[in-house]
Amino acid sequence: MKKKSGFTLVELIIGMAVTMVALAAAVMMFRDSTRANTNVTQTSDMSDNMRAGLNLIVQDLIQTGTGIPTGGISIPNTINSAGCNIGKPVNRPPAVLNLTFQGPNSANKGCNVILPAIEPGSGLGPIVTSPDGTSSPKTDIITMMYADNTLALDQRPINSATCPKGAIAANGSTVTFDPAPGCVTIGAAGIPVNPGDLLMLYNGNNPNGVLQTVSSVSGQTLTFNAGDAFNLNGRTASETSGTILSLQNVDATGKPNGVYPSTSCTRVWMITFYLDATTDPKHPILMRAVNFNTPQPVGETMENLQFTYNFADGTTPSPVNQPFVPAVPAPTGDNENQIRSVNVYLGARSTSPAAITGKYIRTNLATQVALRSMAYFNTYK
Repeated sequence: MKKKSGFTLVELIIGMAVTMVALAAAVMMFRDSTRANTNVTQTSDMSDNMRAGLNLIVQDLIQTGTGIPTGGISIPNTINSAGCNIGKPVNRPPAVLNLTFQGPNSANKGCNVILPAIEPGSGLGPIVTSPDGTSSPKTDIITMMYADNTLALDQRPINSATCPKGAIAANGSTVTFDPAPGCVTIGAAGIPVNPGDLLMLYNGNNPNGVLQTVSSVSGQTLTFNAGDAFNLNGRTASETSGTILSLQNVDATGKPNGVYPSTSCTRVWMITFYLDATTDPKHPILMRAVNFNTPQPVGETMENLQFTYNFADGTTPSPVNQPFVPAVPAPTGDNENQIRSVNVYLGARSTSPAAITGKYIRTNLATQVALRSMAYFNTYK
């Protein structure tokens, strides 16, 4: 029995200590690897969010101005002695921002009578404050328009010798398309038009066109009821400028006589990008609103959204990197229709602090988009 060997208490303690050190090192390596993996995952998610959001902004900017008159679209207006629009303002989507395009109470401008293809909104978005107390400058919004060229709503005039049963109500409350073959067919069998759609109607009396919001669809008839989200429909007979009544012929006194010459229409998409810092203040969202439909999230945990604009006004050099602030909406003598490219800056942060440093990871993307449909005009027309 005395010859049988074993571990002494000292040896056992030393062995346990070595094992504990090895286990502690392994646990620390696993913890660090997990933290590093979490940081890499957060960085990757953040980059994916930014790229997805920026790609949508770029796609819409590239199409901006397509099918929109060069000078913009007429909006209802009543002009005062100073040349400013003092009529009811046109509401600017989305509803949550409670903004207008023009009018005495407008947050951006008070003299608009034309709605341009691109409407800047410097400083009209929220200030984003992150959980660590870091605040962004006041963010921007942007609204852009382009015609829906995927559906041939304008393949034939609403009312013409070719489609004689097409008609527009004298008060502008309805439009009825001729159901005959070769004319525009509305509905599941033809062109789907839905309530809330924005239509641009135009003819020789008003080549800049006017905008109307579809309230309801019944067969071949579209109804434009007053009280729409944009505040475009149902303007009074005394307010004809920029309304559907401006498309009519006029009588000897210069007033609309209820008769529309051959008139066409096309669907217009109005797209607004902005940051939503209210729904989830800790994780602001980049939102994309189409007309006054429910805005859709396109990027998570965004901290900053800024736009500046480059103009082409015939001067050398032309103004560039203009923020288009409300008090000075454009360089002197310039307007939104002279914007030729847009500089976009999008900032984001991680959804939670980094595991190692305890601080948020931040990054940003910036790009410049040429407005193809606003850059080239046929000067020989």
